[in-house]
Amino acid sequence: MAKPIVAIVGRPNVGKSTLFNKLAGKRIAIVEDTPGVTRDRIYAEAEWLNNKFTIIDTGGIEPENDDIIISQMRRQAQIAIEMADVTMFIVDGKHGLTDADNEVAQMLRKSKKSVVLVVNKVDRNSDEDNIYEFYNLGIGDPIAISSSQGLGLGDMLDKVVEKFPNDASEEDENEYIRVAVVGRPNVGKSSLVNKILGEEKHIVSDIPGTTRDAVDSYIETEYGKFTLIDTAGLRRKSKIKEQIERYSAVRTLAAIENADVCLLMVDANEGVAEQDEKIIGYAHELNKAIMIIVNKWDVIEKDDKTMNKFKTEIGYKLSFLKYAPFLFISAKTGQRVNKVLKMARSCYDNYTKRIKTGVLNEVISKAVMMKEPPIVGTSRLKIYYVTQVAIKAPTFVFFVNNPALLHFSYERYLKNQLRQNFDFDGTGIKLLFRERKE
Repeated sequence: MAKPIVAIVGRPNVGKSTLFNKLAGKRIAIVEDTPGVTRDRIYAEAEWLNNKFTIIDTGGIEPENDDIIISQMRRQAQIAIEMADVTMFIVDGKHGLTDADNEVAQMLRKSKKSVVLVVNKVDRNSDEDNIYEFYNLGIGDPIAISSSQGLGLGDMLDKVVEKFPNDASEEDENEYIRVAVVGRPNVGKSSLVNKILGEEKHIVSDIPGTTRDAVDSYIETEYGKFTLIDTAGLRRKSKIKEQIERYSAVRTLAAIENADVCLLMVDANEGVAEQDEKIIGYAHELNKAIMIIVNKWDVIEKDDKTMNKFKTEIGYKLSFLKYAPFLFISAKTGQRVNKVLKMARSCYDNYTKRIKTGVLNEVISKAVMMKEPPIVGTSRLKIYYVTQVAIKAPTFVFFVNNPALLHFSYERYLKNQLRQNFDFDGTGIKLLFRERKE
């Protein structure tokens, strides 16, 4: 069984994200004094009294209206409630009971899920008298807390844990391959994730910047178990005006750091831009597994040379990514979307590949015989021995007479020899050089 899921819901600006961060033990959700900051469901792992569970932060639930973003935020919160084993309903102890609180309570009653009513912003004992009006919601005894000061959280979590299903147990997160979907705003990242999942899990609209947080989704397929991370699109720094969006950019880079495979989405209409190079260049520097997805291929006028021409253009601009495989898709129509996770699995297998030491040294010895290292000054680099010391990314240590004699062109040659002999398509590899006496 999977870990229990706890959804944090409520109207905007009652402190849901602040509580989420406090429970997660780190600044995962974006916190800003602006209503409506958290737009998508955000996941994190938490633990209380040896009970491990997943918490979901949601956007604020507002009365229904014609605003596209607000209506979709409401739908995301409803999906979170449906997924959850326990829902924490957060209300504001300073502002008191509102009509919007009553509307959320009505939504929770219809869900028939376990609910813990939490009155936030009760910072002093004198404020506790404010909690009694929330009995009028008719969904249980209110628990007073202050998420910003960390008051009352223990009693609240005791109540949450009591409501967990009896058969809940930990699921091994290490089994999941983490795939970060990255790219500029509005290239179709959320649409691709939704198509793979087969549900409207992320907000999709034509408004660039709709996804503001890196959002995790879990899926199990014939190719393995995957965590799909839909990230906010990164703009040029000059175009990042909102403080919230600055946080999102930092979150996207963190998602890349935590990923196994980075999937760069490129708009077929626009090609590769400078910002694409920066985004995926960061993943390349970290030696991540990388694949390039060209989206909106259905709207391109094509002949038998169009795909190769596009590959050549991208390859020229992303010359440092010659090892990354390509896939041309349409997230809208579903064209070739079924091949995305298959390719991600292939990249991951190479990202975690181990080479036996004997075979490795045989290949490198032949490579040195075919092309000796250049002479630097009066000395030449000597390679005595090589071994693989790590995976994710495959890392090789070369023991040599003097690392200072290594020329960057010869390092590139050795890396190419490893790629040609052991199929490291789709992943970065790392070479280290250590001095060792003969």
